[in-house]
Amino acid sequence: MLTGAEMHALVERMYPFCRSITGDGVRETLAVVGEHIPLRLHEVPTGTAVLDWTVPQEWNIRDAYVADAAGRRVIDFRESNLHVVGYSVPVDETMSLAELRGHLHTLPETPSWVPYRTSYYSPAWGFCLAQDVLDALPDGDYRVKIDSTLADGSLTYGEHTVPGQVGNEVIVSCHICHPSLANDNLAGIAVAVSLAQALAAEKPFHTYRFLFMPGTIGAITWLARNGERVDRVKHGVVLACAGDRGSLTYKRSRRGDADIDHVMAHVLKDKPHEIRDFSPYGYDERQFCSPGFNLGVGSLTRTPYAGYPEYHTSADNPGFVSPESMEDTLDTLRTAFSVLDRNRRFVNLSPYGEPQLGKRGLYDSLGGRSDAKDAQLAMLWVLSYSDGATSLLDIAERAGLPFDAVDGAARALQAAGLLKE
Repeated sequence: MLTGAEMHALVERMYPFCRSITGDGVRETLAVVGEHIPLRLHEVPTGTAVLDWTVPQEWNIRDAYVADAAGRRVIDFRESNLHVVGYSVPVDETMSLAELRGHLHTLPETPSWVPYRTSYYSPAWGFCLAQDVLDALPDGDYRVKIDSTLADGSLTYGEHTVPGQVGNEVIVSCHICHPSLANDNLAGIAVAVSLAQALAAEKPFHTYRFLFMPGTIGAITWLARNGERVDRVKHGVVLACAGDRGSLTYKRSRRGDADIDHVMAHVLKDKPHEIRDFSPYGYDERQFCSPGFNLGVGSLTRTPYAGYPEYHTSADNPGFVSPESMEDTLDTLRTAFSVLDRNRRFVNLSPYGEPQLGKRGLYDSLGGRSDAKDAQLAMLWVLSYSDGATSLLDIAERAGLPFDAVDGAARALQAAGLLKE
């Protein structure tokens, strides 16, 4: 499992890659992920019908710049891949500054930052730059060059599976289509890699499927290609904005009462956090929760998308994310999935009156334990509410007891022949 420092180093390593919804930057990113966890790559050809969408042409870019009359690059793709609007068509022209302005994007309110802009599904081109730089450009003619290609190719995504004791699946999804943006979503990729390593070492109950895909079209493509698998997906989390210094935010599934919603609320209650209801705006929880699928998939971020000034700007750089924040996101997910894996429902096999625990050695086993009172109470609560419909998490919250105490009580009672899962 990666440490916070190692996750941050992974963010720094992937930061320069020019990612988009297709192309070699995506493949380069997945190759780095594949150095840490086994990854199955999928290439879906341009023109493939995926639900109501079609896989677009593949975009790649080699160079781009705007140069003044002296040949000096005043906007340079080599300095930052944010300088070019994603999916820009090829351009090789000379034009006046007045004509060029219609293709330039800035952030006047933060004049030293460069915005992130895309034009995925309509042919266009453009450059992004700091307002300060634009203000300093003199009138005159400029050489405009975008050395890019839009051609039939494929959409690339990666999958990693951690086998569980059962075939029911938990999906962890993060998008890989953003260029040099550290929090959105390189931090999510790094946390997902470390989480996958941790789960593999723990031999989990559920099977965990990690999806590294371009936003929107990637999730739609995966759903279109995995219709026979969707019924196995019982829980899921879309992971994004995982490294900023804000507190954690969980967005419920469209159902609002899915097991993952219950578990995340329980795990987050003892730390600063916010829980939001589902809305059809955001990341790929929109696709997993669309009415035809309606999966129990929520979204975990720190500060939510568009909720911090640095969002989709050059200020979302490796210095904006912290190792400590990524570790906190990782620890929260590990705790949540531990609860999810252990949150079973039991039936009391001795429901007529309270069974005698002493003769089964259950009270004696508590002697000397610092949590003996909690453990004893937990046994009584588990016996009282194990009706086949009430989960251990339901019992823990009703009793006001730690989940670990209730889970331990259930294990002891099951071993004594008093409970059946």
